[in-house]
Amino acid sequence: MSRKNKTAPTRRNAHKIRPEARCALWLARHPGFIAAPSALATSMIELGATTTGGIAAGTLAAGLGWYRAHPGSFSRIAAPRLRATRRRWTRYIGRSWKTSLDFCNLTVDDRRTGEILVPRLLRVASPTPSIDVLRVAIRKGQSVTTFRDAQEEFASALGADAISIEKEKPRVLRITLVFGNPFDDIVPPADIPGDPSEVDLTALELGDTEYGEVWTEPLLGQHWLISGGTGSGKGSLLWNPLRAMGPMIRERIVRVSVIDPKGGMETERGKPLFYRHASPADEDVEYDDGDGPEDIDPMLALLYEFRDRMRERQDLLRREGKRKFTPAVETPFEVLMIDELMMLTALAGRRMIGEVNKLLAEILTQGRAAGFAVIAYVQEPTKDIVPVRDLFTRRVSLRTGAASFVDMVLGEGARDRGALADEIPETGAEGIGFRTTETSRQPVRVRAGYSTDDDIDELVRLCTPHDDPPADSNVYSIAA
Repeated sequence: MSRKNKTAPTRRNAHKIRPEARCALWLARHPGFIAAPSALATSMIELGATTTGGIAAGTLAAGLGWYRAHPGSFSRIAAPRLRATRRRWTRYIGRSWKTSLDFCNLTVDDRRTGEILVPRLLRVASPTPSIDVLRVAIRKGQSVTTFRDAQEEFASALGADAISIEKEKPRVLRITLVFGNPFDDIVPPADIPGDPSEVDLTALELGDTEYGEVWTEPLLGQHWLISGGTGSGKGSLLWNPLRAMGPMIRERIVRVSVIDPKGGMETERGKPLFYRHASPADEDVEYDDGDGPEDIDPMLALLYEFRDRMRERQDLLRREGKRKFTPAVETPFEVLMIDELMMLTALAGRRMIGEVNKLLAEILTQGRAAGFAVIAYVQEPTKDIVPVRDLFTRRVSLRTGAASFVDMVLGEGARDRGALADEIPETGAEGIGFRTTETSRQPVRVRAGYSTDDDIDELVRLCTPHDDPPADSNVYSIAA
């Protein structure tokens, strides 16, 4: 906004808010600056210095004990509040905040008083070590467009690598800032456990989180949807789960079936690991649904077979009166991986699309209790491409080409809370993305371990099932 006529007539300066009034308003908005010293002084007078010091030391010891005993809950509950308080008074301190806005022409001149009006910082949240979310009350004459037009300059002024500016309500903006890259180096692939007893299907290692911790996800009783553009690193989330389950695959406690509509280029190297594998390069499969044999696409045939094994498992558990599935050689945990779901649900023939979506809906709604899981990979997670999107219980968004895709995968408001997957660089950031959990909608930045061809060969060498796989049949008996 123009700064012309910056000096206003003297008679209008009478309307300018006095310093003492500003101070009173500031203290009213930050009562802690009065309450904390008052409480400390009262404690010193009433209880004495020794007791007050003991209370302070006890509080500090309790916090440290909480951090050591249960770092997960501390990081989820206490750490964001402590971080937000520290950054509010270091990174966004009054004069620094005003200077950053002023340099980006995001302040307003009050023509009545001649003073510079600064958008007010209402709240700072710091949900993760590298993400800040600001609520800002803008001034009259400003809009979300005003800030978006200067967002690159504003991000630079605040030292942020990525920025998102959204309207929260009239005259209040939500500004999400992402700082730095917590993953300085490529994350190594997941370790292959030595024995099936070391495999935890409720916590498969996939890579690292931005907290510097091992990133794990449960697969038993879950279905995963992995979204990301070309070159985003979806392959890392294909091989790492296999490495984490390796000994169970070797002992046939886990059976993995793979549908690779891209022709097998990604999965061919690991084919000895898979119980079933289908791609467009395979010949059509003959099946009989009771009305006579018919040739169908091999990928659709694999889906039918996977669905039928699920039904057989359901019947078995029902006969045995079991409500909980336990993986075993006799009843293995069945995993279906679909590398590029869009090829089946949007780009195939109309009849096949209908059958695929119907089969997936049945598996996703009924398979978890019976020990059947689906991991699907997709570039565009829109409803017309993935109509069963909401049936996936665990979701990861790697680098994506559209801001709207983030909320489609991680849930409404995920991008506003910091999941700027569309801002991830196209080079040097393969495998970096965001995920949420069942217990928290707050996205966490993660990076999947990178598997080289040698790592895949090692996995095949160490974890190919001992016995010869069952001979491939070219006739599937499909239940109607």
